[in-house]
Amino acid sequence: MAATMTKKDLLLNRVFVSDMIGCRSMISQLRWCFVFVLVTVSLCRGDEGYELEEFLKREYSLTKPYQGLGSSSSSHWDLMGTAMITTDHVRLTPDLQSRQGAVWSRIPCYLRDWELHIHFKIHGQGKKNLNGDGMALWYTKERMQIGPVFGNMDFFTGLGVFLDTRRRRGIPLTHRYLTSDQTQPNPICILASNKRCTTSPHTRVFPYVSAMVGNGSVKYDHERDGRPTELGGCTAIVRNLNHDTFLMVRYVRRRLTVMINIEGKQEWRDCLDMPGVRLPQGYFFGVSSLTGDLSGNNHDLISLKLYQLTVQRSEKEEEEEQEEITIPSVDNMELRSVEVQDEGMSGLTLFFTILFSLLGCFLLAVIGIVLYSRWKENSRKRFY
Repeated sequence: MAATMTKKDLLLNRVFVSDMIGCRSMISQLRWCFVFVLVTVSLCRGDEGYELEEFLKREYSLTKPYQGLGSSSSSHWDLMGTAMITTDHVRLTPDLQSRQGAVWSRIPCYLRDWELHIHFKIHGQGKKNLNGDGMALWYTKERMQIGPVFGNMDFFTGLGVFLDTRRRRGIPLTHRYLTSDQTQPNPICILASNKRCTTSPHTRVFPYVSAMVGNGSVKYDHERDGRPTELGGCTAIVRNLNHDTFLMVRYVRRRLTVMINIEGKQEWRDCLDMPGVRLPQGYFFGVSSLTGDLSGNNHDLISLKLYQLTVQRSEKEEEEEQEEITIPSVDNMELRSVEVQDEGMSGLTLFFTILFSLLGCFLLAVIGIVLYSRWKENSRKRFY
């Protein structure tokens, strides 16, 4: 009987140990599943703690084969200026002088938080630093307006993100980079060689990405490359590259973030980050470009994708953002018109002005002498 009980006990112990091992295995599996869920959720969260759902808003996006672009009544986008559709891209401007083109959304955007990805290419035959002017992304109240600001109107109302490929005569060109121990409180400078540097107050390397908010009364200062009104920016060497180049603009919780992916490594790099940017809803997206008087560039828009962001807000944040925004503004920044002083005529312009003035005076003198001679001859004939 004792031997029998011992065998039963051994059997029960084996069953118990087997059940314990099975439970431990199940707990281990559940633990790994929980870790997997946590990792997945963390990957779905943005840098600022909000969730980015891959929810593409097709009515605000532009992708191949560009069926939503054109003059038909069902199109969501309009072409303007020299912009033309090809199988691979929308060419805003060709590599020619003094050209401007754009695409504009027909549908106003009422999204509260959004993220815009732009796939583009800039290339041309012009010499370095003598090409331009550049291209721009717009989120503005106005649309389909030809103008001098990268192909759009000046005194715009809304947001402009500029990719400037040419320096103006008022800004000295320099290629001097600062090392990490010389860091100044200036916008981050990001190079195509994956090196980071910061720009001094008097240093700017082109092409250059910057952003500006306008309220309808702010002028873009061409002579100073928009420095007086810019929110920040970074260098972006994007011209004549053999790999894809991207620009990302994110607007969430009244915070504007611009990032670039231009090194062919599928890595986003910081360009500017500005809190307190207040943009009204119901504005239009657009992309425009402008070529300069000296040389041009092919400005190609390959795709434009807009994503809606799902953001969790506290009750306090909800109350703070209940106020309707009607005029674009930036906290702690006065948006006022910048007075652009007339620098007068350059030496070459003054030379040609004097030369043509002298030639004009000489021509008038010759004409006067000829007319006087004919009048005197006619008078002599009448006398005889």
